[in-house]
Amino acid sequence: MAGTVEQKLAAQGVVLHEPASPVANYVGFVRSGNLLFVSGQVCFDPQGQLIAKGKLGVDVTIEQGVAAARGCAINILAQVKAALGDLDKVVRVVRLGGFVNSPPDFIDAPKVVNGASDLMVAAFGDKGRHARAAVGVAALPADAAVEVDAVFEVA
Repeated sequence: MAGTVEQKLAAQGVVLHEPASPVANYVGFVRSGNLLFVSGQVCFDPQGQLIAKGKLGVDVTIEQGVAAARGCAINILAQVKAALGDLDKVVRVVRLGGFVNSPPDFIDAPKVVNGASDLMVAAFGDKGRHARAAVGVAALPADAAVEVDAVFEVA
């Protein structure tokens, strides 16, 4: 039976899938003490297709970027579930790092990364409120529009 957090997600239409395997020399997550570090997750859907491809403000709208960031957050939670077996073991979302594929003059990276932040708060309530960085970058793997990494405090 799914835990409380997964039930909240399911009520919002979010079902966690098997996390993607790393595509290079790294692992999807590392636990050190009571901290769980999740590697950057790009905006792949469960079928391995990009939710949004290209640069924000050029090829991708802010709304599409928000959806892509939300997809990154779902992928992060899939990694957390793989690491812990149960999302209810999350004590707190500590930090998200958002990377937005964009030209140098794009200033709305924080709006885009809200897609990930909003999902964390929807899933975990006040425990989902976190520190964050949202930065524009010149390129991302597979020309993904968004990538997000995360740190969690876990039980």
